[in-house]
Amino acid sequence: MASNRVRLAAGLDVGSAYTRCVICVVEDGRIRFVGSGEVPSRGWANSKIANREQMSESVRLAAREAERQAGISVDAVVVGLGGEAIHGDNQVGKYDFGRPRDIDQSDMAYAVEKACRQQLNADRVLIQVFPQDFIIDGNANVSNPRGNRGSRLEANVHIVTTSAFEHQSLVSAVHEAHLAVEETVYEGMASAYACVTQEERQQGVAVADIGAQSTEIVLYSGEAMVHAVSIPVGAEHFTKDIAYDFKISFEDAEKLKYEYGCAILGLTADNTFIEVPSAEGRPSREAPRKRLNFILESRADFLFRYIKKCVDGCGMDRKLLEGILLTGGGACLAGMCDVAELVLNCQSRNGLPVGIQDWPEANNTPSWATVAGLAMYSGRLKEHRYQKRSSPGFLSLLMSK
Repeated sequence: MASNRVRLAAGLDVGSAYTRCVICVVEDGRIRFVGSGEVPSRGWANSKIANREQMSESVRLAAREAERQAGISVDAVVVGLGGEAIHGDNQVGKYDFGRPRDIDQSDMAYAVEKACRQQLNADRVLIQVFPQDFIIDGNANVSNPRGNRGSRLEANVHIVTTSAFEHQSLVSAVHEAHLAVEETVYEGMASAYACVTQEERQQGVAVADIGAQSTEIVLYSGEAMVHAVSIPVGAEHFTKDIAYDFKISFEDAEKLKYEYGCAILGLTADNTFIEVPSAEGRPSREAPRKRLNFILESRADFLFRYIKKCVDGCGMDRKLLEGILLTGGGACLAGMCDVAELVLNCQSRNGLPVGIQDWPEANNTPSWATVAGLAMYSGRLKEHRYQKRSSPGFLSLLMSK
């Protein structure tokens, strides 16, 4: 019989441009939206934490706004992690039984645990483990070896690590905002958790979470994550290109980008002119819209060629049958999906959160996908509290909705 107990689930996305918080309630296995908050981020410099006190204040303000809207106070959140410090690696854990016997859940857990014990540098911390498949006595591609007989079990896993300093700084900033950290989660996975269905993962799909200063990439095949990587190109690079070329401020460049910009030539009236702000005391000037869009197209082409290199490098070329989903604020620029399809030669669409009841229309954008996934993950943690991070059963936690 289903429990009527209501549990809170909260996600916190501390981005370098905006800090977002979402509060949901978990009722009888379903997650329902009750409040959200968004404030400009402070305390970041060059995609690194520069001022922990300022970051903590942004966290506090975003959480307060979400609590005000929800009419509920939260004391713990699942926090997203991204940026250049993120690294994904494939590891193998080998477990010799000594004699043939039936494999059980504890054997699977131990093999995965051995894969996670690979020596890390002192400045790295393991944040997540993604079991892929198992090998029994040399027989590969076994998704669930439980009940099979064998004398040697190998676990293939993908581990995600980050800088110990950046991780601790982020956790400390959240603590200083009087919030406990339930778990730290890779932002690319959080976006996928909110937007990608089990069927899409089965067929092969990529998610690109285009943040302000970096883009988080995750690749799935046969439900398993095969690659996670952060690349140092984000939405702010588009804006800086405009500011440099037009000799205008970053703020004015940001306005031009979203009011008139498009990441591909030909989708807008490129033969028209746009008004470009000038320095104080000087009249504004006109420039061809085509010039603006050419700048954006060049940067978008560079970004997706970078992503293509990651896709090809892990053997996923021509295997993204479900294409690529774009999330994050950078995905909101017109034409981004078109450039992705041209460069990656697969279908592309914006990733929008699914699976949260009463999700507001105003938040139904790629910008809110990551924090939605973090809140959903928090809700799933409540239901699977007994499962450990290193358990193969953790895969069902990561992939189920």
